[in-house]
Amino acid sequence: MTRASFKDHFSGHAGAYARARPGYPDALFAWLAQACPARAGVWDCATGNGQAARGLARHFARVEATDASAEQIGHAHGPDNVRFRIATAEASGLPGASVDAVFVGQALHWFDHERFYAEVRRVVRPGGLLAAVAYFAARTTPAIDALVRRLYQDITGPYWPPERAYLERGYAASLPFPFPRLDPPPVRATCRWEAADMLAYLRTWSASRRYEAARGVDPVSLIADELRTAWGPEARAVTWDLDVLVGRVGPTEPPPG
Repeated sequence: MTRASFKDHFSGHAGAYARARPGYPDALFAWLAQACPARAGVWDCATGNGQAARGLARHFARVEATDASAEQIGHAHGPDNVRFRIATAEASGLPGASVDAVFVGQALHWFDHERFYAEVRRVVRPGGLLAAVAYFAARTTPAIDALVRRLYQDITGPYWPPERAYLERGYAASLPFPFPRLDPPPVRATCRWEAADMLAYLRTWSASRRYEAARGVDPVSLIADELRTAWGPEARAVTWDLDVLVGRVGPTEPPPG
């Protein structure tokens, strides 16, 4: 997959994505680092604006953070032990056997899986890990959640790319994954948001962008007034249960094919 052909649903609003997407809990990165045979290096693949890279940097000596989108990399930032580069998931440009783990946040469903897994086998040291993390439905209050479901199903439903089905069915149940699996602890992502933050997040959905491009109308505006009323003026906790798929990469795994 070349940069010209990768499935790019987010470059056009990279700045909004950087501001409005939830992060990942530090407990997830701490567990991943502890489960690795070493912590010298990790590849944050499809880093976006670097949310995961900044968390991984606290637990690994070096973070190689790549994204196929130049716009996303332009909005990425992190500490000195993070190096940001433009590269696809299937052709990272990393040396062979150069990292102890690969982390993919909210992106594995977009990849050419066979080619990506071959790249993982090439760059990960024996015994290292591949961790893929996804989140699907946010939980706030029943009234707010019902409005978000209406946006997701009834308004933008026909505009979701087909790969979204991997998130709906769950990574563990639906994605091809050739590595022996580990059993990570359950983890959640939590933010405290006001109504404007949730509306900004909903506008980063790929289906929201596709709806607006096709119809010339922001679909989030169709529920915005009701959501603001249901939300009220205060900040609320917004929670996502994270779908975490982790496999061991190395000589103990079965050969491909």
